[in-house]
Amino acid sequence: MLDNHDHESEHSVDIVVNSEPEKAALEALTLYMKSWNNRDIEGMDAAFHFPHARIASGQITILEKDRLRSQDFFKSFIENTGWDYSLWDYRRAVQSKEDKVHFAVQFTRYRKDGTSIGHYPSLWIVALIDGRWGVQARSSFAP
Repeated sequence: MLDNHDHESEHSVDIVVNSEPEKAALEALTLYMKSWNNRDIEGMDAAFHFPHARIASGQITILEKDRLRSQDFFKSFIENTGWDYSLWDYRRAVQSKEDKVHFAVQFTRYRKDGTSIGHYPSLWIVALIDGRWGVQARSSFAP
């Protein structure tokens, strides 16, 4: 039997002001974390717009939709970090217009026993492109 990695409703404090675009954009973050915890790369891709920029560990990485991914991405990540699941600590819309929202977020990575690996504040930029909200870029303190 597969482990249940659905922690979507745990720990998050969401602050939105401009209700329509911010609530709609928040769905992309929810989809990403749900897909991440379920080890679902296709779901993660569905939460993004491509090209997608990630700034972390002193590097800027541009992700393209058609890039090849290692089949053992999650296996390797788990072996290297001890990670089992992640939760949003908070997701705060800090700037928004009708087609773009900047979120200050923080997430925590957890081991299988529920102990914390670390807390990681980040800035995520979610855009409405071709009628769909998706994460366009993120800057994170996570390794």
